[in-house]
Amino acid sequence: MKIGFIGLGNMGGPMAANLAKAGHEVTGFDIANTPPEGVATAASSIEAATDMDVVITMLPNGEILRSVADEVIPAMRSGATLLDCSTVDVDSARAVADKAQSAGLMAVDAPVSGGIGGASAGTLTFMAGGSDEAFAAVSPLFDIMGQKAVHCGPSGNGQAAKICNNMILGVTMIATCEAFALADKLGLDRQKMFDVVSTSSGYSWSMNAYCPAPGVGPQSPADNDYKPGFAADLMLKDLRLSQQAAEALDADTPMGARATELYSQFVEHEDGAGRDFSAMLPRFVSRRRS
Repeated sequence: MKIGFIGLGNMGGPMAANLAKAGHEVTGFDIANTPPEGVATAASSIEAATDMDVVITMLPNGEILRSVADEVIPAMRSGATLLDCSTVDVDSARAVADKAQSAGLMAVDAPVSGGIGGASAGTLTFMAGGSDEAFAAVSPLFDIMGQKAVHCGPSGNGQAAKICNNMILGVTMIATCEAFALADKLGLDRQKMFDVVSTSSGYSWSMNAYCPAPGVGPQSPADNDYKPGFAADLMLKDLRLSQQAAEALDADTPMGARATELYSQFVEHEDGAGRDFSAMLPRFVSRRRS
């Protein structure tokens, strides 16, 4: 399959490399990053999209996605598929899909979960929105880049699933960090805390798979000085997307709103920028109740 890949950063680069390793003809473009080994270099996004079977985008936000889509959709051949793996607002995802379909293309919005490690290992989870035909067209690529892909419904529903999932993740990570900080003050050993909670009703992905306490549970960014697997900056971005959607639809999400406030404080006014989102633990440990 001939694939154009636009956006070759920490996530897009490894994803493109895995497609190339699997034998696909991949051409990549990024304004700042060099394509990984096995991926040909395009001089522009238009060149990366021309005469391709699938064009994949992995971009920072909805505004940039809309801008890139305006460039590449006219260059894509009829019947090709535009597969966006960025995490953006639902309105942008649906607007781009509508424009692609009006041009005779298929479109899938498929944001990912799994972080940089999952992108490198090919173990991402994709949450996909689009038609049955479009989802079927790119399913073989999901099998290479990830371990699971869920078709969530029509265009935009992939983004809807992602922001709901990450709102849960942001809230549960804060609760997990708060619990460890409280356990410290109560004199409860962190390993004992993990042994109880990880097999009891407090079980969660934040505790069991991505424990924020160094030396406890499986290896996680906490064991690497909180160097990001999933950056706090990105968690803040996703939480803001969830609250943007909640406000537009008059949905009551008080925990999501509070998590957004805490990550905003952490990233923009404390030392959270550039750190893993689980670095909330030392943040809570160092603070006293006001």
